[in-house]
Amino acid sequence: MSFTAIQLRISYSGIRCLLAGLVLGALLSACASPPPGGVQVLDRNNRAAQAAQRRPVTQGQYRVQRGDTLYSIAFRFGWDWKALAARNGIAAPYLIRVGQVIRFDGQPGSRAPVVASAPVATPVPVRPPITSTQTTPARPPATPQKPPKVVQATTPMQPVQRSAGGWAWPTNGAVIGRFSSNGSLNKGIDIAGDLGQPVSAASDGSVVYAGSGLRGYGELVIIKHSDTYVSAYGHNRRLLVQEGQKVKAGQTIAEMGSTGTDRVKLHFEIRRQGKPVDPLQYLPRR
Repeated sequence: MSFTAIQLRISYSGIRCLLAGLVLGALLSACASPPPGGVQVLDRNNRAAQAAQRRPVTQGQYRVQRGDTLYSIAFRFGWDWKALAARNGIAAPYLIRVGQVIRFDGQPGSRAPVVASAPVATPVPVRPPITSTQTTPARPPATPQKPPKVVQATTPMQPVQRSAGGWAWPTNGAVIGRFSSNGSLNKGIDIAGDLGQPVSAASDGSVVYAGSGLRGYGELVIIKHSDTYVSAYGHNRRLLVQEGQKVKAGQTIAEMGSTGTDRVKLHFEIRRQGKPVDPLQYLPRR
């Protein structure tokens, strides 16, 4: 083969490599650019996307159902309980009643869609007014709802090690699911364990919810620790405390289970002013 032929072959090969590089560069540029319409796909590390995922529901309303508390509603819809109470004019001790409408948009006169509601009662026909001289006995005034009596729980205490902020691990076991800052993923951590294993309060506080009304959490306990922090303990087999009871860090509140999930584990969350935070940043290091 002549020297000229070798040069031509090398030049042709170089041109092919150059063209391939240009095509690849164009493809990568197209992937990095926003698609038509100005919509950009945000990755999980994008702070704007994270903030959007963590925003509370700000449209519509919710009709209180049996078993709800203000704290469980705030927890479900991503609100700080104080802010939700203020938005709806609910004063201390923050009692709500079945059928009461909790608004998220702050517009009591608007006709916003109902996020969830209790069954609507069948209308009752209105009777004509009484024209005789007989008087209808007045109904006794409705008894105001009393706040639950606050008592100290009597369940067993577990020895615990607290962090500088006063938090303790709610149970023993390996962390099998970590917190994700993307609100659509894990809002806490998952801890593996055995069926019936004790679950304890992570800090001092009072039980503000104990039940199974929040989808995806199974048998759930929510503890209010202060005006800033609440913690949640999900997927339990059995709850050992009731709403209104005070608990100490390390005090048993439930037995670990698999309600609402596919394996035995504890789902544990800490929320600061209604927003999920990484529990591992609060718990003592192991």
